Amino acid sequence: MKLEKQFDPDFLYNHIVHYYIDKKKCTKEEANKIAQKVINREYQRRICKNPKCNHMSHDHIRNGDTCFMLDCSCTKFVK
Repeated sequence: MKLEKQFDPDFLYNHIVHYYIDKKKCTKEEANKIAQKVINREYQRRICKNPKCNHMSHDHIRNGDTCFMLDCSCTKFVK
């Protein structure tokens, strides 16, 4: 049984902000806007699209089998 690593938005956010400030010479405001867009996109990508489920991908076994949530009827992660 293989589990996906949990999504850490804070770590990704800080990494993106520092990258755009240090490497791309963006202002702090521009870097924050870019980071917010990326975090929102990544968060939406990791949510099961099954309308009955809507749990994160790390709540599923191998992103394709059953959901770990006890009261969920999801049997397959829907991308």
